[in-house]
Amino acid sequence: MTLMSALKDRLRTDLTAAIKGREAIRSSTLRMVLSAITNAEVAGKEARELSDDDIVGVLSTEAKKRREAATAFDDGGRPEMAERERAEAAVIADYLPEPLTDAEIDTIVTEAIASTGAEGEGMRAMGKVMGVVQPQVKGRADGGAVAAEVRRQLAGS
Repeated sequence: MTLMSALKDRLRTDLTAAIKGREAIRSSTLRMVLSAITNAEVAGKEARELSDDDIVGVLSTEAKKRREAATAFDDGGRPEMAERERAEAAVIADYLPEPLTDAEIDTIVTEAIASTGAEGEGMRAMGKVMGVVQPQVKGRADGGAVAAEVRRQLAGS
């Protein structure tokens, strides 16, 4: 195995500190995140060490699960469970890169459309544009919001 990624090392160090500080939500959330990272490492045909980028992807997925669960609990009349999910999402957010603003997403999509020459192609160019945009926004923006912006700009061109 290679050297442990810096982000995974930070998560483990913070877990130890949370356990020592008796921070229940933080320690349980970090345990869950580290477990998800380990599951991702052993998924597939052979085990591998995840890079920091891969770990950010796992963290993004876990954060999205927490947001969706909080919404579901709110809709189901379980505010205490929704609050716990939001608290877990806040812990995970500490390890994610700064999210992109709508204006930044708009700019990235506009530049991607220009660089791929997709103006005027309409929805046929969706895959081409998303292929350029995705690496730039990974872990920093919701994929659905990015796809909606690409659709909006392609429909307008």
